[in-house]
Amino acid sequence: MAPQAAPRPGRRLLIALISWMLVGPASAQTDTATLEAQRAAFKQAYTAASQGGDSWRALASSLQNYPLYPYLQAASLEHDIQLVDRPVVEAYLKQYPDLIPADDLRRNFLQELARRQDWSNFQAMYQPGLGDALTCDALQGRLEGGTTLDFDKDLAALWTEPTLPSACDPVLQAAHDQGLLTPERIWARIDLAADAGKGGTISSMSPWLSDEDAKAAQRLALALNDPAAAVRAAPSWPDTARTRQAATLALVRLARRQSDTADTAWQNLQNQFHFAPTQRDNILNALALFHATDYDPNALARLIDLPPTAQTDISREWRVRVALAEQDWKAVLAAIDAMPPAQQQNDEWLYFRARALSALGQTDQAQHAYATAAAQSSYFGYLAADHQGTSYSLCVLHPVVNPQGEQSVLAMPGMQRAFELFAVDMLKPARREWTQALANADAQTLRQAVNLADQRGWYDRAIFTFNNGQGLGYYTLRFPLASQDGVVQQAEEAGIDPAWAYGILRQESAWMSDARSGADARGLMQLVPDTAAEVARRNGLPWNGGNSLYDPAVNIALGTRYLAQMAGRFNGAPWLASAAYNAGAGRVNQWLDARGTLPPDLFVATMPFKETREYVARVMYYSVIYDWRLHGTAAPMSTRMTPIGQPYSRPDANDSRRNISCATPPEAAPASSAPAPSTSSAPATDKAR
Repeated sequence: MAPQAAPRPGRRLLIALISWMLVGPASAQTDTATLEAQRAAFKQAYTAASQGGDSWRALASSLQNYPLYPYLQAASLEHDIQLVDRPVVEAYLKQYPDLIPADDLRRNFLQELARRQDWSNFQAMYQPGLGDALTCDALQGRLEGGTTLDFDKDLAALWTEPTLPSACDPVLQAAHDQGLLTPERIWARIDLAADAGKGGTISSMSPWLSDEDAKAAQRLALALNDPAAAVRAAPSWPDTARTRQAATLALVRLARRQSDTADTAWQNLQNQFHFAPTQRDNILNALALFHATDYDPNALARLIDLPPTAQTDISREWRVRVALAEQDWKAVLAAIDAMPPAQQQNDEWLYFRARALSALGQTDQAQHAYATAAAQSSYFGYLAADHQGTSYSLCVLHPVVNPQGEQSVLAMPGMQRAFELFAVDMLKPARREWTQALANADAQTLRQAVNLADQRGWYDRAIFTFNNGQGLGYYTLRFPLASQDGVVQQAEEAGIDPAWAYGILRQESAWMSDARSGADARGLMQLVPDTAAEVARRNGLPWNGGNSLYDPAVNIALGTRYLAQMAGRFNGAPWLASAAYNAGAGRVNQWLDARGTLPPDLFVATMPFKETREYVARVMYYSVIYDWRLHGTAAPMSTRMTPIGQPYSRPDANDSRRNISCATPPEAAPASSAPAPSTSSAPATDKAR
């Protein structure tokens, strides 16, 4: 008999994983122990590799068949990128041509070659499609070799970008010097930049225009960068097409920040410039819209009086919101009726139509409208169900475990790497491997992959995979209960509803324990280190610095206490505390000063920040889902939405609860693998839109 071949690289883990699933306990324990030893060795070797040099090799002597072995050499090469030469990098790329670390190494080494201005080696290794910076580096290399540029072949695609990296500056200057950047082309890109709000791009190109055109371009840049200064300067501007464009931009942007100042400027400028009808409509729309978000008492009349051509879906919905704030129920119905039919079918407007009909005494019509809204599994659907006293609609798909399908997933090298990266806490590369491995996977493969991820505690995979269509029906996967992280216990100790804590966590991070926002909020419940340190001090909890917030247990312990602290500022009301968690307590207090007598559903609907309105709605909805997950039934949404100023009491076993039912169970359908929206706890700043 011929000798049996040794397992190929990457296969040993597969054998261990499948054995763990299929063979007896003793063998499974052995394979698990081997795997844990490999993971421990990998972590040690990776730390050494990340410091450069070859010391990692001795630590990785038993890991050559471990799926993550290629990550070790790549880490060492990345650290020493300024010292390595092309043959070493190419040897790695040849050995691991399809791996993500190889792609990263190529990109970073090309950046190093560009820094060295080693254009010969750069051109030999360059591949298109590596980003705008390297595209421009490649063009710079060709220019250094004496090649001239061709606008259509070399620059046309770049020219459609409203901003470009600094690596493109010498290329664009060369294109200008060659006479390729005609005034028509420059103005075309200026218009793109103006639409994208990129005043810096406009300023950088204005010197390439004639004196008069340069002045016109700088007016556009001023309108974008400092709209208040632009409207002050506008009375001295000539009435040209470009200055009218700049004045329009300035007025629209100023309306968002200072609606009264913009209104006064519009009164002064509307007769000075011959604005085009579309420009006039844009200005009138912005003034009406942002007067509404600034609580102007005349906002409803302004929105009603908008010319039809100046109306948008956003202005039409704000007409409803202002009418709700005034509790003018006839105006609410009229505003909803003024919406296009498709917009009227949004669950929010279905619900508020019912609210208006009920307030006007049209009981039968109201009950029918509530029933229509209550068929939705959503915040508004559950509010509607509360008005009728009916069960909540929730059609649940249960995951089907297919051992053969799971083995097929485990046989995929990319999935082996993804699961191992997750196991060793390298979460960002784990997600990249997952995305690449499943880029073209069918629905069944996606479901099995998510099942495997869920078993390992990799909960965000279900949230990002089943994020639309009937895939939303996998509620048990999309709303996991991670008891090992102590959410229930910590919430109980903090004195808050565990379902609410889960809802905040789910909205803030989508269960990504390494989440980090632009405001430096970190971890599952997205706490800023300074805030977390203060919460720890106040509650006598240990504090080991900002990076400890990536530990789920630490993050949840501090996050639940911070939630309790926030709730304490608003009579315990979870809906108001949720708004404060997102937008800041100061803003919520400002809104309460303006509209603190409104019922909760109307108050939420009229908050000026779209992000915060949606945030509160999602958290309250997620709280109901988690209540159901914890108890099989749920406290009514209305009990979570206590009137402003009324103390909130957590639901207990004696309170009435809502049953969960589904009139028509959903059928399994292909689920999207597109990513879910990114999450962040940064304070909301985008009024209306």
